[in-house]
Amino acid sequence: MADGAGGAGAAGVTGSLDAGERLDATALRALQLERLRAQLRHAYEHVPFYRESFDKAGVHPQDCRSLADLARFPFTVKADLRATYPYGMFAVPRERIRRVHASSGTTGHPTVVGYTDNDLSLWADLVARSIRAAGGRPGDTVHVAYGYGLFTGGLGAHYGAERLGCTVIPASGGMTERQVRLIQDLEPDVIMVTPSYMLTLLDEFERRGVDPRATSLRVGIFGAEPWTERMRAEIEERFAIDAVDIYGLSEVIGPGVAQECVETKDGLHVWEDHFLPEVVDPITGEVLPDGERGELVFTSLTKEALPVIRYRTRDLSRLLPGTARVFRRMEKVTGRSDDLVILRGVNLFPTQIEEIVLRTPGIAPHFQLRLTREGRLDALTIRAEARRGATPEQREAAAGSIARSVKEGVGVSAAVEIVEPESLERSVGKIRRIVDLRTA
Repeated sequence: MADGAGGAGAAGVTGSLDAGERLDATALRALQLERLRAQLRHAYEHVPFYRESFDKAGVHPQDCRSLADLARFPFTVKADLRATYPYGMFAVPRERIRRVHASSGTTGHPTVVGYTDNDLSLWADLVARSIRAAGGRPGDTVHVAYGYGLFTGGLGAHYGAERLGCTVIPASGGMTERQVRLIQDLEPDVIMVTPSYMLTLLDEFERRGVDPRATSLRVGIFGAEPWTERMRAEIEERFAIDAVDIYGLSEVIGPGVAQECVETKDGLHVWEDHFLPEVVDPITGEVLPDGERGELVFTSLTKEALPVIRYRTRDLSRLLPGTARVFRRMEKVTGRSDDLVILRGVNLFPTQIEEIVLRTPGIAPHFQLRLTREGRLDALTIRAEARRGATPEQREAAAGSIARSVKEGVGVSAAVEIVEPESLERSVGKIRRIVDLRTA
């Protein structure tokens, strides 16, 4: 726990576990197989895409006699959801759909997801379970600074917090000065937000001369983008809270697929009674054994409106044995297979740059990688935001330090531009990390 935090990992956690969390390993596997077989039948019988996909692969729901048999079924990818836009992946009549969410759709059609009444109730239950695992409790006040709207983050967190019995402050994203004032005035116990925006809030507290360690906050639940242990350490030190990770994606359900437990902070326990995880080789698609790093794949076990079978997330992680819960853990996501940059033969992930930016004085943890082509060679420019109050001399020194660290630690040369605070374009609290102009 962070020094000065409010004891979120205290005794009593075990007694508050729900029935799913109290399953033993044998009962969990039996439940998973029962639900998996039913979900495969549901998808095959009600979604033309899955019927065609299974038939083409020569497999049918009755072929699944063990959990290992799932590997015989074909993958689902984001392009499949876009190709069936808007409602082609729905497994129930549209009159049973109670809510629709969608991705931003920056390239091609957005991915549209739907929820029945039962799906919405399940989602609220799982986010409530996640908040409780993170250290939140009934009666707490939760400040939700994820974006509301078609993005699943804000409403997913909102209804989960209410399901747990919390008071919700639906702050949504942006308007940083107002966010800080609300935290000061309304005294929330928990904040749910992207980790990069949390550091923006921290900067605003300090700009106002307010000690962020003196706020009422005990717990921060951070998701929607990869973040590193170094970023966790900075948040916990500067805010004196427990900083824990939540994971989800709209195609699977939204936030609440997996959650880090505050008492261990050792990876995210996947709620395996509702989602079956696999890790596969990103190139071959071969299923990898637990402990090996690869691409996360999820199969829903209990969804009605939009069952997903072997959905390739592009998130890179590995599966580990459970600790605080019976469910397996997924290691903190540190990148995406489609975020891998190959620059002059060197593999580079944005999280490698994040580690360098975070330890550079005078620089905020907000950056963007711009890839261009100069003649026949690829070139990288790192744009990083200065912290408020950084002097021109500090900015110049920081640019040199980042360039040297990237050359020495990553093995590539990069130009570095230090830009004004909050000047990089953001979407629902996140910065677009990679701008690839090489094919423009």
